Parts: sequence; structure tokens; C-alpha cells
Amino acid sequence: MAVTSWMSWEGGVDLVAATTEGLAQPNVVVHVARMVHTPVGSAPAGMIAYQPDPTAAPVAMGFISADDAVAAYFGPNVFAGTPFEAAPTHTAEIVVSTDRPSSVRSRVEVAGHVFETELGALGALEAIDRPAGAPMPFRQQGLEAVAGSATLMVDGEPVPLVLPAVGLSGGPPAVWAPIGQYLRS
Repeated sequence: MAVTSWMSWEGGVDLVAATTEGLAQPNVVVHVARMVHTPVGSAPAGMIAYQPDPTAAPVAMGFISADDAVAAYFGPNVFAGTPFEAAPTHTAEIVVSTDRPSSVRSRVEVAGHVFETELGALGALEAIDRPAGAPMPFRQQGLEAVAGSATLMVDGEPVPLVLPAVGLSGGPPAVWAPIGQYLRS
């Protein structure tokens, strides 16, 4: 497989959820990593989507990073051909904490808001290798530990979460991903 676009990460905290039962698609996405490596540089980065009112515009949405060049790389390269290809980019402060034995946390400051995620009751780490295709056009490889619990605070207020059966990339909706990569050919 000749690789044309790629990204890798260390310290990933991934959450996909809905704020109420019955939504057609999740309205909460917090996918961030302590460090993301791309051909244009390395920095804390990820993506966020928070649309507490599903009939209104998102409060925050797009690719985020401490380095604008890294954030701008994702859409046209790794996510080309998906609904995320033209997502906006935002400068963000991202901190991932892994100092607890059975949980991980992330704190994201972006677009005037603070998003704090905690994933707990982590399962065993498992190697994953998801082929390119639906739902995403890239191959995903890495290590994941499924979270048995997930919480989200936005601007200091708890947000109710309903986890779907499957997350954005075809795996579980809440995982600790200490290492991983997306590869496109």
C-alpha cells in the first residue's frame, strides 16, 4: 500500500456521543491527542464537534490544534471525501492526562469554551486494524482500551451523554488510544 496521506498520534482520548436519546447522529465529538504527527509538523491536535441544540449551529466544530498548520492538514488530506473535508480549523489548547490507572482525561480550550472529558473503567488494551472504506476512507491501526464510562463538562457544566453502538471510525464510541495512525493510499 503506497501511503499518500497520514497522521499518527500518541495519547488519544476519543469520545463520540449524543446529548439525548433518539438523535439521528451524534452531536458530541471530542477526539484529541497529546501529540499528533503529520507531514507538516507535530502538535497536540484533534477534532471537536459540539452541537447541544441539534436544530442550531454547532457551538464548536472543526479540526483543532496548537499549531494551525497541523489543524489545516487534516481535512484536505486525511479526511478528503468525507463530510469533514471542509471543516473549519481552530487554534486550541489541548491537555491529555493519563496519571490515573483506570481513566484518562482531556481538557480542550477552543472557540471561547472549555471541554473536559474523562473516560473511566478502561478495558484491556487491544490492537486494532480497521481497513479503509466505510465509514472512513483511511486505514486505522493502533492500540485501544474501551471506556466503561464517559463524562463531559462544557464550561464547567456536566453534559448528559448517550453513547452510540459505534464511533466515527467504526470502532467503540469512547476509547483511550495511546498510539495509532490513519493511513490513506
